Amino acid sequence: MSCVLRVKDLVYTYKTKRTLLSKTECFELGPISFSLEKGKTLAITGNNGSGKTLLAKALVGGIKPIKGEIELEGQGLVKEHLHQSNKDIRLILQHKKDAINPAVTIGSMLDQTLLLNTELDALDRKQKIEDILVKVGLLREHYYFYRHMLSDGQQQRVALARALILEPKVVVADEPFAALDPSVRSQTVNLILALQEELGLAFVFISQNLGIIRHISDSVMVLDKGQVIESGLTKEVFEQPKQELTAKLIESHFSLVERHFSQM
Repeated sequence: MSCVLRVKDLVYTYKTKRTLLSKTECFELGPISFSLEKGKTLAITGNNGSGKTLLAKALVGGIKPIKGEIELEGQGLVKEHLHQSNKDIRLILQHKKDAINPAVTIGSMLDQTLLLNTELDALDRKQKIEDILVKVGLLREHYYFYRHMLSDGQQQRVALARALILEPKVVVADEPFAALDPSVRSQTVNLILALQEELGLAFVFISQNLGIIRHISDSVMVLDKGQVIESGLTKEVFEQPKQELTAKLIESHFSLVERHFSQM
């Protein structure tokens, strides 16, 4: 399979100053390097504050790295334009109600995305919106729905539709299932896997849920304090972790699973 996304030596520096009297703290992400093939999923995990969300923002152009390269299907994204959004790399955020404007219909929200990024006329935009709603398991009639008329699971499908409507080559999903209950989460995971197979999408999946990571990813990268401490094929990392932190994360996950089943 061909490489769709290649990241080489990506570095981002984040400075914070908590109070007027405190010293400026500096968090450095990277250097990060990886490649991702069409139809494959790279999972990125690590503890809170490890830099996972910063990496997601860098990949979709939300922040501008200080150095490094991002290539999409062999074409370099110009460094000066890394902070601009790219319709070929789309982001799905953690499910939050405020991610959908309650004052507009789902159709109007998706129409705005098409209006800003395509030259389709109104009729073609409406058809494309209805088609993507059906593709993510909703109804054409959901075009006219408002946020309060949708369940949590349906709202997450709308977020997926918004990411897919521009037909991206890569989707970056940052903790997309964290707020969903287990049954809805399972349905959404299966939907994403089906769409990935159908559309040949490459996914960068960011999560602390090692159960989902083990289920959906082909390879995994573990971050700690902005640094990559371990990476490799998911099966190999889970079976033979090389770093102590990775082993602790995996052990903690399986302990929770065993505890869950012992209480059933």
